[in-house]
Amino acid sequence: MRPSPPETLVARIREVLPDLAAPTVVRDEVTIEVAESRWLAVAQTLRDEEGLNFEQLVDLTAVDYLGYGQVQWTTHEATSVGFSRAVLVAPPDPALQEGDRPRFKVVVHLLSVRGNRRLRVKIVPAVREGLLILPSSVTLWPSADWYEREVFDLFGIVFEGHPDLRRILTDYGFVGHPFRKDFPLSGHVEVRYDPGQKRVIQEPVSIEPRVLVPRVVRPIAERPDGSPADA
Repeated sequence: MRPSPPETLVARIREVLPDLAAPTVVRDEVTIEVAESRWLAVAQTLRDEEGLNFEQLVDLTAVDYLGYGQVQWTTHEATSVGFSRAVLVAPPDPALQEGDRPRFKVVVHLLSVRGNRRLRVKIVPAVREGLLILPSSVTLWPSADWYEREVFDLFGIVFEGHPDLRRILTDYGFVGHPFRKDFPLSGHVEVRYDPGQKRVIQEPVSIEPRVLVPRVVRPIAERPDGSPADA
C-alpha cells in the first residue's frame, strides 16, 4: 500500500484534534506538539481513531536544548592560517528550563501499519519539585516500556505510571543522567583497582573539563597574495 500524502494526515489530525497547534510538515514528515497534561488522551486518539490508527510506537527519546543555537567558536569565516583549538568553557546552567523556552522535550515516533504512515509527536515534560514528569504510555503501547526506562536513565525524565522505572544502561549506583548537556564528558568518577585494598574503587575524576574542537580545514576564498583559490 502506497502511503497517503502528508496533507491527508494533517487534515485528519486537525479534524479529530482541532485544539492542537497546527501540525508541521518537513520533508513529508508530519510533526505535532502536545501538552504534557493532554498526552495520554491525545495518544489514545492517535491510536484508536479511524483514519489515524497509529497502533505502534516505534521509538521514544528525548532532546536537551541546553545552549541550543549558541556557538563557542566562529566557523563561518574562511582563514588561511591556523586551526581551531581546545577552549575552556564555564559549566552550563543546570536549570530544567531556559527562560521561557523548555529545555527538554520527549519525542515519540508512531507508525500506522494499516495506513502506511508515520507521525512524530513532541511533548514538553512538566517540572514539579525539581523533577521532569510525563505520564507513561506503556498501557497504550507496551513497546514504550524499555524506551521510557532508557530516557529516565539518560535524561532523568520520570514517567508516571510506568510499571518498573529503573535504570537500564548505566550501572548500579550511577549518579546523574549522562545525556544531559550539563553532564561532563569525563563523568564524575573514575574507577581503578587498588592493590592495597585489593578491590576496585571509585574516585573523583581527575580530568580537567574542556571542549575539544576538532581540527577543521575551512574553504579559503583567496590566497594570501590576493589570487583566487579553490575550496
